[in-house]
Amino acid sequence: MKITYLSHRIPFPPNKGEKIRTFHQIKYLVEQGYDVSVIAPYQDESELEFYDQLKQQFGVTAIGIKLKYKMFRLALGIMTAKPLSVANFYSRRLQKILDKKLATNEIDVLICTASSMAEYVFKSDYFSSTQNHTRFYMDFMDLDSDKWRQYAEKTTYPQRLIYQREARLMAQYENKTSDLFDACFFITDTETNLFKTHYSKAKNIFSVENGIDTTMFKPSKTETNSERPILLFTGVMDYSPNIDAVVWFVKHVWPQVTKKWPNAEFYIAGMNPSEKVRALADNQGVEVTGFVEDILPYYHKSTIFVAPFRIARGVQNKVLQAFACGIPVVSSPMGAEGIRCTNEQNILIAESPDDYFEHIVRLTETPTLMSEISAKALDTIQRHYSWEGVLAPFMQIISQTLPSNDTEVTK
Repeated sequence: MKITYLSHRIPFPPNKGEKIRTFHQIKYLVEQGYDVSVIAPYQDESELEFYDQLKQQFGVTAIGIKLKYKMFRLALGIMTAKPLSVANFYSRRLQKILDKKLATNEIDVLICTASSMAEYVFKSDYFSSTQNHTRFYMDFMDLDSDKWRQYAEKTTYPQRLIYQREARLMAQYENKTSDLFDACFFITDTETNLFKTHYSKAKNIFSVENGIDTTMFKPSKTETNSERPILLFTGVMDYSPNIDAVVWFVKHVWPQVTKKWPNAEFYIAGMNPSEKVRALADNQGVEVTGFVEDILPYYHKSTIFVAPFRIARGVQNKVLQAFACGIPVVSSPMGAEGIRCTNEQNILIAESPDDYFEHIVRLTETPTLMSEISAKALDTIQRHYSWEGVLAPFMQIISQTLPSNDTEVTK
C-alpha cells in the first residue's frame, strides 16, 4: 500500500510546527511498514539535501520541484482570484508529477498538508475519475481562514484588506476541501468545532493532536536554581504571531521585570529573526539568538517559558516542549489553546501585563510552586503526548484503506 504526502514544505528537518507534525506522521507510518513518499516544492537549492536525508535515514522517496519567483506566483494569485497562500505554493511542474502518479494508480492514499495544497487535487483530472482508486485526506493542521481573520483585526489598511481577502478566499477552499476529500484533520477540538459551527455540512472533520518527542525534549539532569528570572521564548522569528508575541511582551511586561531584577535575562531563540525582533536586543537583558543548532540548552538554562500570544491557531509545540523539559509556562489563553492544561495546575494563564509580572514573581520567589507546576506539566506530557498515542485516531481513520497488521504490505 502506497501513501504519498503532498506537503507545502519538505518535512525535514523537523524544526518548526507543521514540519514536526508531518515528519512524525511519516515516521510512524514507516515504522508500521508502509511505503511512504513525499512530493513537495522548494524555494532554494539548499533545501535539496533534506530530500536526500529523508531517503537515507527513513527510506522515504522525496520529489522536489523548485518554485518560480515569489512575486510572480503572488501576482498570478491576485489575477486568478486565488488565495495568496495557495498561489505561493503552486507549481505547474509539480502538478504534472502528481497527475502522472494519479493516472498510473501509483498512490493509494494521498495526504495533503495545509489547505494550500488542495489546489493540486482540485486541478487534477484524475481527482474525480472513476478509474482512480486513491483516497484523499487533508491535514489542515490549523484553521487558516481564522488565522487570517485574526491578522486582519490586528493590522491597519491597506494590509488589512489583503488579510480580509485571504480569510474569505481561504474559507472557501476549506469548505470545498471538506466537501470533496474523504476526511480532514485539525490539531485541536477547538478548531474542529469552530469549523463545524461555521460550516454545518462538514461530517468528515476530525481532531488529531500534536505529540512531543521526549527523547529530544527532556528535563535537565542538573536543577536550575536562580534568584532571578531567566525567561525563554522559542520559534521561527519571522512568523507574525511570534513577532507580535515577543514585541508585545518586551514592551509591556519586560520593563517591570528588569525594574525588580536588573540582571534578569530573556532569550528569544529561533531562526530568521525579523528586523522588529532583532531590535529587541537593544533592551536590557534581552538576547536574540537567531538560528541555533540545538535548542535544548536554552530550555535547560531557563527558569520560565513565556507564551504571550495574541494571534494564534492550533497547539503551540513550543509550550509542549517546555512542558517536556520541566519548565513552568506562563501563557496567554490563546497560547494554551488545545493543550491539556489547567490554570494553576500545570500552567499559569495571564491576560494582562500585570498578570505576567505577578506570575513571574510568584514562580521566582516560590521554588515549591515552580517545582509543582513543572512536575505536573511533565506528567501531562508523559500521560497524553507520546506520538504513538496521539496518532492512534489518525491511523484508525486512514486504516480504512490500509491493510491490517497481519496482512503483508506491498512494497
